[in-house]
Amino acid sequence: MKTLNIVLVEPQIPQNTGNIARTCAATGARLHLVEPMGFRVDDAKLKRAGLDYWYLLDIIYYSSLDDFFEKNKGPFFYFSTKAKNIYSDISYPDGSYLVFGKETAGLPESLLYANPDSCVRLPMIGDARSLNLSNSVAIGVYEVLRQWGFPELSCSGALRDYDWDS
Repeated sequence: MKTLNIVLVEPQIPQNTGNIARTCAATGARLHLVEPMGFRVDDAKLKRAGLDYWYLLDIIYYSSLDDFFEKNKGPFFYFSTKAKNIYSDISYPDGSYLVFGKETAGLPESLLYANPDSCVRLPMIGDARSLNLSNSVAIGVYEVLRQWGFPELSCSGALRDYDWDS
């Protein structure tokens, strides 16, 4: 089974993190949370946004960005509105880490500057500041999974009262 890692650096909004946790749970991605965060992990808004998917979640916490990098090797892909590469033009290998910054400021520019080839962006109109963090994560996750052929995921649904084949 392939491993996809989602990294939130200093997330500020519990509802975003809860939505991202649900995306990770539904896709089998591992969630990495880098402190300080703008909420406590027992926050009711965080739990509500993740619904009843918490038991499916593989989550790891870090005390700082330095702590995260000390414990993980990459490859890292930094999602930022400041990047020059388009997210869908990148081939994501097994074990990839999709790294997202906090809602109020994104990732540190020094990190982006030191890793220009690993910085990716979601295209949008020039006047738009950014997409919502949870939407950006979902787009990134599903691009990687599309490239990998959606391993381990159910790719067909069923109607409750009807049979698709009849």
